[in-house]
Amino acid sequence: MSMPDVISDVTVWSQGRWLAGQDVRLRGGRVAAVEPHGLRPAAGTVLPGAGGHLVPGLVNTHTHLHQAVMRGLAEGEPLIRWLRHVAEGTVALTPEQAYAAAAAASVEALRSGTTALVEHMWPHPSRAVHDAVLAALADTGVRALVCRGVADRPDATRRWGFEPRLMEPLDDAFGHIDDLAAAVRGTRVGIGVALPNPRSVTADGLRAVRAFAEERGMTATLHLLETPTDDEMCREHAGVGAVRYLADAGFLWDRLLAVHCVALDAEGRRVLAEHRVGVSYNPLSNMRLGSGVAPVPEMLAAGLRVGLGVDGAASNDTQDALETLRIGAYLQRAAHRRSDLLGFAQMMGLATNGANAVLGMEERPEGVVPGIQADLVLLRFDRDLACVPVHDPGATLLTTGSARAVDTVLVGGETVISGGYSTRVDERDLVARAVAAAPEFTAPAR
Repeated sequence: MSMPDVISDVTVWSQGRWLAGQDVRLRGGRVAAVEPHGLRPAAGTVLPGAGGHLVPGLVNTHTHLHQAVMRGLAEGEPLIRWLRHVAEGTVALTPEQAYAAAAAASVEALRSGTTALVEHMWPHPSRAVHDAVLAALADTGVRALVCRGVADRPDATRRWGFEPRLMEPLDDAFGHIDDLAAAVRGTRVGIGVALPNPRSVTADGLRAVRAFAEERGMTATLHLLETPTDDEMCREHAGVGAVRYLADAGFLWDRLLAVHCVALDAEGRRVLAEHRVGVSYNPLSNMRLGSGVAPVPEMLAAGLRVGLGVDGAASNDTQDALETLRIGAYLQRAAHRRSDLLGFAQMMGLATNGANAVLGMEERPEGVVPGIQADLVLLRFDRDLACVPVHDPGATLLTTGSARAVDTVLVGGETVISGGYSTRVDERDLVARAVAAAPEFTAPAR
């Protein structure tokens, strides 16, 4: 395990500006000091930083790791139909597939500068599948919040409910969540609760989930208004829209992360902000599935806490956080016809700290400063011809930055990526396992 004590002579993004020629000292998995190079003699293990740029690790607020063996699935299908294809693969998911997918997705995420991710697990009755995901996360070294799926309204069509073959009683799922939390205590992994969407959980179920999560200080996450379907189905079956359905059940609070929110209107934004709900913005999957454009500037103006999400590898179809950083800005600029929206500093804020409070993760000031967890990314733009010459490091990172420029990644001070590759797993072996784990799909009936 490599644990550098100093990153020397590096250019650092700190408190909203770039500081050249800095020594970043690490101690106990945290940043102890950011100071001019050579102010004190380097001691211990030194990671040379000359010519490099150091930024905080990115936080991916939403993914489905198991989808990494389903890349490209149901391309061109609308969301509900696409979900049914993914459900078939998820029903048949084996522990080996779950491990290979989670490990491959985690390494890919780390190699693009992600140091923490939120895994939104679909409801699944197999304990072995969950154990395999946790084993993969432990092996790769990424920081993670694993939200275990629950649902209590079965519906094979997935329009007003969830795939019945993946469900189990809420009390059984709650017991398993407690077991998972005990199993990961003291590690880089935390546990939360995941709901597929408002349509998949009854009002009584929503109340039970909130009581369970609040008692344990856990985060709950759910897909909300990815398309207008949530509103349409809630109005048809419950007589109110999706946000009102959640509000009436008491399911809006400051540890709820609402994912997508593409069809969230002004009143919905007001209600979510009033309850301090967080939002995960997933631009690439929203584009891929034709869902639309989330109203991010309007969400921020309403006071919502917004983080950046990469989404699952069957709807994005990568785990490249830097690609998502760029497209997240560009999509809003295109939609609003303004080139001055969501520049580097604001996008880095969303990507490193936008929803951390909702997730129960450490909140960070702007950039690398003393006291924060040493979840850090050392970029070397000269690793990628498309990134040179560098006139403005922030502009380069936002407009042309790619995983090719990621040289070193630290999580809790440990080097988990070096020279662009994992220090913990054999990537050639992992490629072979991921290829071997590819499932055979039978398209669901129309």
